[in-house]
Amino acid sequence: MSSPSVARYKSTDRQVQSKESKLNGRAQGGVATAAERAPQAFWCPDLVSTRDLGPAGVDAVLRLAGIMKARPADFRKTLTGRQIVMFFEKPSLRTRLTFEAGMVSLGGTAMFVDQTHERLDARETLSDVAHNLERWVDLIVLRTYSQQTIEGMAAHASVPVINALSDVEHPCQALADYMTLLERFGDLKDRCLAYVGDGNNVAHSLLLTCACLGSSIRVATPAGYEPNPGIVADALEIAEETGADIQLLTDPHEAVAGADAVYTDAWTSMGQERQESERARIFPPYQVNEELMAGAAPHAVFMHCLPAHRGLEVTDAVMDSEQSVIFEQAENRLHVQKAILYLLMGGGDRLPARSAHA
Repeated sequence: MSSPSVARYKSTDRQVQSKESKLNGRAQGGVATAAERAPQAFWCPDLVSTRDLGPAGVDAVLRLAGIMKARPADFRKTLTGRQIVMFFEKPSLRTRLTFEAGMVSLGGTAMFVDQTHERLDARETLSDVAHNLERWVDLIVLRTYSQQTIEGMAAHASVPVINALSDVEHPCQALADYMTLLERFGDLKDRCLAYVGDGNNVAHSLLLTCACLGSSIRVATPAGYEPNPGIVADALEIAEETGADIQLLTDPHEAVAGADAVYTDAWTSMGQERQESERARIFPPYQVNEELMAGAAPHAVFMHCLPAHRGLEVTDAVMDSEQSVIFEQAENRLHVQKAILYLLMGGGDRLPARSAHA
């Protein structure tokens, strides 16, 4: 697994004080005012990593997403005249459609560029691409093979950049997952999510989001497929602030025992196809089936970010059971991403374009 080049987590408290968001204050208080402009400055200029949000930002996104889901009409024109562009190096169903539908439902315009034929920086430098895009659009959404591509775009572009999936993180997915758990269980302080399978980008974002919320997570992976140590270290650092409980295990039954939610993902992610046969040999003990689910709490839910490989990481019986909340997760991608779009570009004027010669 490649090592992330993201900077270490630092508390956003000082940033919150210096760039206090009026909208975030309303969101945290559970009140939204229709037809009002969003904050002049949200303290998180990009969503490259869950670490950019920190505990306060994760809370703000989830609270606002809940309000937007309950009262969509109040936000119908909030991003009128705004435009986003999406560059996807990987195929997508949920990510593309939820960003497009979300942006349109807020009154804005979404443009899609199919980048599956070549990497984003194959024809020209990433800085040149960024300096073009910042003059045309209000926000950039990237779904890429490399986290470094997203970090580079955020470093060069003067407009917000959203990580819609990379080899290191999938922050929008994890936020939607925890929104689903909040809807099901309410307060998550005493709830435990068990993740079994590959210590991949989804596992990384679940660890960081759980840490920000002060919840509990157990991650069980085969030896050699653990989450990235840098991500784990950052999650543990955040947990010291929030009181979250993070455990890394190798036994899937130990992880699932008494858990409120059981989560898995594909054993082989996009870009790892050459490892598929080896992973198919190693991961079968981590399949989520009825026997494994029986070890969780009676009220436990099953979660998957999709697409699922039925018969591999999860059985049909679990996927199609009453415990499954996979489509609630998919639905909540829409509401979480609407909240992120609104917070990142809803009210402040676009920053001046940076000089390409700076």
